[in-house]
Amino acid sequence: MNKLAIVGYGKMGRMIETLAPEYGFSVHARIDIKDDMKIAQGADVAIEFSTPEAAVANIEKLAALGVAVVVGTTGWLAEMDRARAAIEAHSTAMVWSPNFSIGVNVFSRLVKEAAKLLADEGQYGAWAWEIHHSTKKDAPSGTLIKLVEDMKRAGYQRAIDTSSNRAGAHPGTHEVGFDSAADTITLRHSARSREGFARGALKAAQWIVGKKGVFEFGEILFAK
Repeated sequence: MNKLAIVGYGKMGRMIETLAPEYGFSVHARIDIKDDMKIAQGADVAIEFSTPEAAVANIEKLAALGVAVVVGTTGWLAEMDRARAAIEAHSTAMVWSPNFSIGVNVFSRLVKEAAKLLADEGQYGAWAWEIHHSTKKDAPSGTLIKLVEDMKRAGYQRAIDTSSNRAGAHPGTHEVGFDSAADTITLRHSARSREGFARGALKAAQWIVGKKGVFEFGEILFAK
């Protein structure tokens, strides 16, 4: 079995540990905020779900140890250049995504296609909204930010009203809609639990073993 390091041993880390054997991994190290990253040495890959403040430093430390990393933390992408430089300097590999749910990545494809088809239909306005549990650090979510960016890249250049909510224990819902005087189109993805995110991250971890470079999850998920 390949050796897995889990960086960030909260609810997500524990779920990844439970599912890891299904994906051919044994847990080599469990690393939380007070632990030394050096215990990850010898792992084939690390899955990192920590905090926005810690993510890039964790990526740099793992790269220096020669450990490939799957990064599920959000809110750190402004420092992507720093993370990429570390991966390239140590000839390791990273897969990142604002959301490792396979369903969300399919949803994102549908949103981009709708934005493209409605780009020249000026009567349609657009909105983007999400809700997550009250302990989520970033708002709006990294997923919603990327959805809006993807809509713009697809050609939808009109205003997109964007909002978010934080309440309770909600695992996450993202919604994009287009409205005109004649009708409304609504696209929505609702997560039932963290399991979808954990399975997507483990799928990425399977793929990245032995690779070099920086990849976005959607690139590898739809590569075929």
